[in-house]
Amino acid sequence: MAVSLAGCGVVDGIGGSDSKASPTKGDDIKVGLLLPEKGNTRYEKFDHPIIDEQVKKLTNGKGEVVYRNAEQSASKQNAQLQELVDDKVDVLLVDAVDSKAIAGGVRKAKAAGIPVIAYDRLAQGPIDAYISFDNELVGEVQAKELLKALGTAAATKQIVMMNGSLTDPNAAQFKAGAMSVLDGKVEIARRYDTKDWDPVNAKKNMVEAISAIGINNIAGVYSANDGIAGAVIDAMKTMGVSNVPPVTGQDAELDAVQRILAGDQYMSVYKSYPQEATAAAEMAVAKVQGRGIEFDALTRDKVDSPTTKKIPSQLVPVVALTKDNVKETVLQDDIYTAAEICTAKYKTACAAAHIK
Repeated sequence: MAVSLAGCGVVDGIGGSDSKASPTKGDDIKVGLLLPEKGNTRYEKFDHPIIDEQVKKLTNGKGEVVYRNAEQSASKQNAQLQELVDDKVDVLLVDAVDSKAIAGGVRKAKAAGIPVIAYDRLAQGPIDAYISFDNELVGEVQAKELLKALGTAAATKQIVMMNGSLTDPNAAQFKAGAMSVLDGKVEIARRYDTKDWDPVNAKKNMVEAISAIGINNIAGVYSANDGIAGAVIDAMKTMGVSNVPPVTGQDAELDAVQRILAGDQYMSVYKSYPQEATAAAEMAVAKVQGRGIEFDALTRDKVDSPTTKKIPSQLVPVVALTKDNVKETVLQDDIYTAAEICTAKYKTACAAAHIK
């Protein structure tokens, strides 16, 4: 795991000490947590409960997490941020719906003396720290696995590229990482940015791509996440495909793991949400309690946003998830149980993968 770098306050692109940093506190701290949506199961199942549990653990049960979910609305998230500022939380963990739209709220929080840590997505504005996965590496891993599946004749084949939302800075990084691998190695016949990461929008785009290219001419699909992958596969099956070509994904969602075992989805990217969420809670508590050495040890990387340079960061590594390593990833980390994965529909697939 990548860990931290000295230097805390960075305001509007200028490094240096922040005179309005939150005063050092004891265990009775209040952590504001703003998450972007509920469509991806990770936020309610992993991120929120893990951060809540870890904050309590680090503060002898005295710390509190004040949680809000924006349900994919940037305006709602800005209102929630203002609410938490008015509530005088001690630190904010913000996973932005729209990284640019949240910048004004981040400035308000900083003006109120509340440190802001960008969580999972790199928010704009004077944030104090950032924790996420290595997003360009995610795209690289997806693209390398797709090329591997296409084989030695990849350069003569056509794929469809289904990227994420334009309002999510992570999506741009996934795309950049993927293009660093795919460019010149395969023909990208159609490219789409999926509005709001919505599978409904992804399915419409995929149907359009199939109609334009021809179902038999699509050798594979670069899909930025599992929700999009599910929509792509659904569109293909609706259009009469029995053997789905290789489709990538990300997030290791339960239905994606099942599709991978069944052979409908080629791969996903497993990101250890427990590792990310635990480290985020540690960063938040260390920041509020003035434990600079621990905070620096957690943020050894540096990342630039459009508004702030050299942000102390932690970039958590990722793993390609295929049917060959389900045991060593999501099962070993207790993300899912074998019983959750191996429902009646997937018993045979689980048996073939020696999962029981």
